[in-house]
Amino acid sequence: MAQRLEPLLLHAHFGAANPFKVAILLEALELPYTIKLWELNDAPNGVKGPHFTKINENGLVPALEDPNTGVVAWESGAVLNYLLRTYDKSYKFHPSPSADPQVLVDFDKWIYFLVSALGPMFAQLVWYLHFDAFKNHDALKRYEEQTYRCFMVLEGQLKKTGGSSILESGYSAVDMHFYPWVSVFSFAKLSMDAYPHVKEWLNIIEKREDVKAAYTNIPKGEKALT
Repeated sequence: MAQRLEPLLLHAHFGAANPFKVAILLEALELPYTIKLWELNDAPNGVKGPHFTKINENGLVPALEDPNTGVVAWESGAVLNYLLRTYDKSYKFHPSPSADPQVLVDFDKWIYFLVSALGPMFAQLVWYLHFDAFKNHDALKRYEEQTYRCFMVLEGQLKKTGGSSILESGYSAVDMHFYPWVSVFSFAKLSMDAYPHVKEWLNIIEKREDVKAAYTNIPKGEKALT
């Protein structure tokens, strides 16, 4: 950036997918940022505790504070949109508002597919698989099937690019949205055998410098005080 910026503050938890997409974009935009790590509970250093809920009333990470503008953003889609509008002035990772209407719709629809379908289905699958004390097998089966259905939709799109990027125009914030979720498929005990283009895309994205930096930096963040 031409102007000297104060570091943005990313609130995160290293076990949650959504903060990583924010860190990837911060890295891609070469923005200075620091990280504060919160616990997933209602303690004073937890996301449901009194300190964090003053930042995000919903008590979930990520949240972002930008001292350069005074903006506080939460919900990963809103955070990425804010960063793109504010700092991606060359439209490197998102389309210009004057772009072809289909280009604008394609960018939006894949992000909405992630935040409304693949992400929630995947999250529910992980919860019923690892954290459900009652072992609801019907729910587990449903969310596994729905996650695989979403993978098939993604596979069809990635086939158009040979797995290089989700949008045919190239690497974008759409890839940043999807990668932190899809990359942990093994934690959900899922297989990529039927999705070769998704598998190739994962191999390509994980080698990017912005992605590697994000996954290195978040676990090293400063712990929120108790």
